[in-house]
Amino acid sequence: MARKTNAVAPAEPDGTDSSDSKSARTRARLLDAAAQVLSQKGFAGTRLSDIAQVAKIQAPAIYYYYPSREDLIEDVVATGAASMREHLTSVLGALPDGTPPADRLAAAVEAQLRHELQLSDYARAVVRNANQLPDHLSARAREQIAEYHEIWRGLIEDLHAAGQLRPDVDPSIGRMLIMGSLNWTVEWWDPERGEIDRTIAVAQSMILYSLRP
Repeated sequence: MARKTNAVAPAEPDGTDSSDSKSARTRARLLDAAAQVLSQKGFAGTRLSDIAQVAKIQAPAIYYYYPSREDLIEDVVATGAASMREHLTSVLGALPDGTPPADRLAAAVEAQLRHELQLSDYARAVVRNANQLPDHLSARAREQIAEYHEIWRGLIEDLHAAGQLRPDVDPSIGRMLIMGSLNWTVEWWDPERGEIDRTIAVAQSMILYSLRP
């Protein structure tokens, strides 16, 4: 069943929003609420009633925007995966030209941890749920995740090309171990157990120490 979409109309002459504009805002609020619930309760525990409560709308109204719970979750993880790629690309793009490979890798570690732990319910929802979703719900997200992994592959390759990768570390295996450890952080990190800056610093230290000669 095709997902219903609404074009965003311009504001009315008297300055009030059109119905389509209000609909777009409601849809965005619904998607934000779904990301929050999915990041906290996971795929199996996410209910439309919980999403409706967070979004402050009636649960049946969700079906105006999404045909099913699965369609809404699919949109959340696809949006989240794209946001992860865009955030990492933005962080790395802001670094000065000539930034050493190790410093770029450290920046990538901070970008992922800060994004998934502090900045984005969408990123947290992706990290916690992408591997648990049926294939038809994760196809769009997997394309974005593959591009995200390509960025990390390039970071490790640059470290290798600069002679800063240990000879006993396989680049592909090293990358997957790094990604696994960073992703797992969402399962245990709690702001009450320590500042996020400290967690980031420890992760950067351990990762760079394990990779470099």
